[in-house]
Amino acid sequence: MTAPLYAIGDIHGQLAMLDEALTRIEADGGPDARIVFLGDYTDRGPDSRGVLDRLTAGQKEGRDWITLLGNHDRMFAWFMEDTPRHDPHLLVGYHWLHDRLGGTETLDSYGLQFDDRTRLEDLHARAKGAVPRRHVDFLRSLKPMHETPEIAFVHAGIRPGVPLAKQSENDLIWIRQSFHNYSGRHPKLIVHGHTPVDRPGHYGNRINLDGGAGYGRPLSAAVFEGRSCWLLTEYGRQPLTP
Repeated sequence: MTAPLYAIGDIHGQLAMLDEALTRIEADGGPDARIVFLGDYTDRGPDSRGVLDRLTAGQKEGRDWITLLGNHDRMFAWFMEDTPRHDPHLLVGYHWLHDRLGGTETLDSYGLQFDDRTRLEDLHARAKGAVPRRHVDFLRSLKPMHETPEIAFVHAGIRPGVPLAKQSENDLIWIRQSFHNYSGRHPKLIVHGHTPVDRPGHYGNRINLDGGAGYGRPLSAAVFEGRSCWLLTEYGRQPLTP
């Protein structure tokens, strides 16, 4: 019998919610439960630093945790390069420190405050001194997909009609409409986050686990046995079906 596999949706700096989700998973599957994290660990919420501390500590302890790359994680990693890099997928006029994206909250969790008259090169130098190297290494180590025989876990989704092995990283961490609007069968059941919904949903060919923690709504945790899925709630497992 295949062991249950757990997944946690977009965390977005919500350390208290992450700890609650981990507690629910341990109650259901024990301390050695295998967990796939769907990316977007940082930005918007109050404690991105604390979230990265928790995740890197868990990996150091040997926890069976699989951490996927989200678009916000890549923006943070690119900001921490020797020369900050801007994500070309963003709309003109947007950047990681834009109010809508949450990079400001992430830097604030490291004790870095600034205003519009701060030079980017000065803020970047301060960030290089404040963000622990293990956090940067963690962000750079994230992978875009995890597969089981029946499920592909990604951050945002996949490009319909493209084999899983040929998906682009940009699509895996950014795609929305063309993926959401596709009702046909994918090579596997796709489990993703990225697009916040009022409640996690099963759409037949995909499952969205982004419950909107980045906006203060509950963080989603789920358990899979084959393709079957249950949400983990304060009352235990609740089936998630199409």
